[in-house]
Amino acid sequence: MPRIDAHQHFWKFNPARESWVTEDMAVIRRDFLPQELQPLLQEHGFDGCVLVQTAQPEHENEILLEWARAHECIKGVVGWVDFFAADIEERLSRLSQHPKLKGFRYVLQGAEDKALMLQPAFQHGIAQLRRYGFSYDILIYPDQLAYTAELTAAFPDQPFVLNHLAKPDIKGGDFQTWRKAMKAFAAQENVCCKVSGLVTQADWQNWQKRDFTPYLDTLAEVFGPKRLLFGSDWPVCLVAASYAEVLGLVQEYFSPFSPQEQELVFGGNAVAFYKL
Repeated sequence: MPRIDAHQHFWKFNPARESWVTEDMAVIRRDFLPQELQPLLQEHGFDGCVLVQTAQPEHENEILLEWARAHECIKGVVGWVDFFAADIEERLSRLSQHPKLKGFRYVLQGAEDKALMLQPAFQHGIAQLRRYGFSYDILIYPDQLAYTAELTAAFPDQPFVLNHLAKPDIKGGDFQTWRKAMKAFAAQENVCCKVSGLVTQADWQNWQKRDFTPYLDTLAEVFGPKRLLFGSDWPVCLVAASYAEVLGLVQEYFSPFSPQEQELVFGGNAVAFYKL
């Protein structure tokens, strides 16, 4: 079974476009391109990766797809489309012509309206995805989990995947509130979760492996090994850990699971979810 890193990024750094890369993230305030990740994937036995958008203009999709066409290791792309656009169906139809474009992510975290995903216009856009075989990556903060559970329940046939565990504040947050909200997805078979973004939500300089155990325990309980996808979140992870460290802590946690279950988490589920 192929090993797939289900979540990583590339960019030619632009301070205006990558405005979320703040001054305290100095280590990633530079270009990150496929030729830098490729040897890391090979070193750690991965057959490929899924490239996820970071910038919202739709024309950025073409840059991601150009990288994907040029580099065989990029097996799929998660792009961006304006779900509020009046011509969303036409846009999706046009974008469906790209075989490596597998789904979309609309940045909902930090939205002034925390329930933005419940607006009728947004839901109309979500309703069109399944026709073209597209998935949807959910990028939110924990205070949006209840709204998200309502969205995903409204579209039981649409594949969704939570990014970065919905970004719990591992460094100092309310674990129990996050855990309770996550349990809403246990019965929603159409919702998967990426085991990604752990170190960036922790204390960057002083995290310990044990910091992540309750969060990983919750993922295993709520989603099980058939609905979890490993993602490095490289290069964002570099603010707190190396690629090897990120992979190592997740591999160590799942080491007691059966070989078949580990194969699912580290590739099989990504292949199925993104139709790689």
